[in-house]
Amino acid sequence: MELQFLGIGILSWITFLPIVGMVLLLMIPKTNENAMKWTAALFTFGQVVLAVVIYFAFNRGMTGINSLEGMQFVEKATWIDIKSVPWFGRILIEYFLGVDGLSVTMVLLTALISFLAVFASWNIEKAMKGYMAMLLLLDTGMIGVFVSLDFFLFYVFWEVMLLPMYFLIGIWGGPRREYAAIKFFLYTLFGSVLMLLAMIALYFSVTIPDPMTGEKIHTFNMLAMMNPANFEPGSILAGLGTYWRHLAYIALFIGFAIKVPIFPFHTWLPDAHVEAPTAISVILAGVLLKMGTYGILRISYPMFPELAQWYALPLAILAFINIVYGALAAMAQKDFKKLIAYSSISHMGVVLLGMAALNTQGMMGAVFQMFNHGTITAMLFLIVGVLYDRTHTRDLDAFGGLAITMPKYTGIMSVGFFAALGLPGLSGFISEAFSFLGAFQTFRYITIASTLGIVLTAAYMLWTLQRVFLGQPNEKWAGLPDINGRELFTLVPLAVIVITLGIYPSFMLDLMTSSLNHLVGIVVSNGGAVAIVP
Repeated sequence: MELQFLGIGILSWITFLPIVGMVLLLMIPKTNENAMKWTAALFTFGQVVLAVVIYFAFNRGMTGINSLEGMQFVEKATWIDIKSVPWFGRILIEYFLGVDGLSVTMVLLTALISFLAVFASWNIEKAMKGYMAMLLLLDTGMIGVFVSLDFFLFYVFWEVMLLPMYFLIGIWGGPRREYAAIKFFLYTLFGSVLMLLAMIALYFSVTIPDPMTGEKIHTFNMLAMMNPANFEPGSILAGLGTYWRHLAYIALFIGFAIKVPIFPFHTWLPDAHVEAPTAISVILAGVLLKMGTYGILRISYPMFPELAQWYALPLAILAFINIVYGALAAMAQKDFKKLIAYSSISHMGVVLLGMAALNTQGMMGAVFQMFNHGTITAMLFLIVGVLYDRTHTRDLDAFGGLAITMPKYTGIMSVGFFAALGLPGLSGFISEAFSFLGAFQTFRYITIASTLGIVLTAAYMLWTLQRVFLGQPNEKWAGLPDINGRELFTLVPLAVIVITLGIYPSFMLDLMTSSLNHLVGIVVSNGGAVAIVP
């Protein structure tokens, strides 16, 4: 399926539209901050419009997560073509874009969160031009990851995200911003190096016919890497279950695990969240964390199906640790933002548990939870930002009785809080239920133990609500103004999505069902019971 405007595919438009906006923004005089804000808003809104077009044009019945026939809105062109290189032969790197049921949900989420993040950044006090330029560059990097089908291109977009996020935290963050930015950078860079090594090993192990001569050439084509028949006999990653394949899988896993983050690679996240501006925390939790789980589902599972089964139990154990440890850590926090940061670790554990199940129910719950967590946690960080802008403190014990002084704010907060604790009728319940249902079929006792996280989440969310919003108002904050129109504009769309998907989740589930059924089939049929051989 092709969908073009002015001869350019819709995926190229949605990916690079923020770059066009960034170029125009950089031409605006630095004194005209309003023009910068509205330029960023206009181009991110254009992304939202394109995302809506993709949603309605997407064919729900197409399958084939590892084949070109299963991808939609495909764009493919030669990017780098070096005909003859000593020892390497022909090097062909393609500009290869496409989406399926796994990636289309993340494209929708990224477009929405990026647009709302612009309005959440309205009151940035310094270097507005630089801030908005970095935000738009980050937007392109995020969308590019979700639409890339060439591993080299995927890696380029993955690394593009690192630079703007580093500056957005390091320049516009809180008092310890340099420490948080460097920690984020080093953790992510370490994971990227491991991913690069695995990517190179895959490149030299997979061959396809040269489109010009018919001779076999190495490729970064991710769909080709998902086909076991394309692994060259005798290559480093040929042969299911070899030690080299284990090393490559673990290298990729660590690279993606740092992004999720999975225990024990999680320690960068609370620091980054606490020091980042509100809008950047929204993007970090709403989109960037999902790239880790997306990478496992897009790359690790279909390229190493036997190892997806081999390491399913360790992944389920790590998921349990994430769920319970994250919830316990959140319960111990007095900083409102740090509490939400640790809750993200816990809720991403639910995604991991559904993924580890390796069945359709668990996988659908995991991907749906990725989308729902993106919208719910974005609400929560925006809620914290509203309060911090007025009081310049995030101390949970410093408030009390805000339901009386800020009733509108309390109402919108209630939707986010109860969605986070999995209240039936809101989106978080559906995705958590699917994840636990799928996981129970595969890891009964781990799943039962993991449900402790639901109880702990309810405990710290309700305790936070009680401390901040109930009881007698703190006289110090008696004159706090209620939530304003701009802030409501960022929160109401998310609240509507949370309620709508809680009542009728098929709006999203229909997008992903066929692709995830196919992914489960790949892992189960190609994985099998594999013995380790040298």
